[in-house]
Amino acid sequence: MDHAPPFRAMAHDSAWANHRLLAARARLPPDGEFVARRTGLFPGLRATLNHILVVDRSYVDAMEGGTLGPAAFADPEPCRTVAALREARAEVDRRLLAAVRGLGEAGLGRVVSVHRGTRVQRERMDRLFQHQNRHRGQEHAMLSGTPVPPPQLDEFFSAAEAPLRAEELAALGRTETETKIWGEPGTGP
Repeated sequence: MDHAPPFRAMAHDSAWANHRLLAARARLPPDGEFVARRTGLFPGLRATLNHILVVDRSYVDAMEGGTLGPAAFADPEPCRTVAALREARAEVDRRLLAAVRGLGEAGLGRVVSVHRGTRVQRERMDRLFQHQNRHRGQEHAMLSGTPVPPPQLDEFFSAAEAPLRAEELAALGRTETETKIWGEPGTGP
């Protein structure tokens, strides 16, 4: 049995959710709300988004067989603007999609080496998916404290909203049908 489709779907969903959140953030004033101190594990939207980016760069590099490790953390906030974050995030999302594309069950269970500086952590590839999901929830909550409402991040769209979803997926260079992101009811991705 191929257990990879849910992880490919998660990689597509992740790219789409990142796209939606960054589009919402782009509507914030360039300074003020984006850099304002907020309650959370990291002190604001920019800090949280940069943390996710830095860790994802390290994890995706490990999935690709690289040894980036701690070098990814040299600058904890490499992107100072939403535009820079959008570009960097899209690049990491493309790399994640490429890393999971075509994987079968054995590939996802593959153990990868995550370089941690003084040690190398051996981790199942599928375990590296959970990090950004947790922090994306934190940034969603932080965004709700701004004048810009946080976007829907679940795949539950009404028929009236289908054109919006299609437009957003097209901006990512995909269609729902091509990627089978959510599949038909009862069939899964």
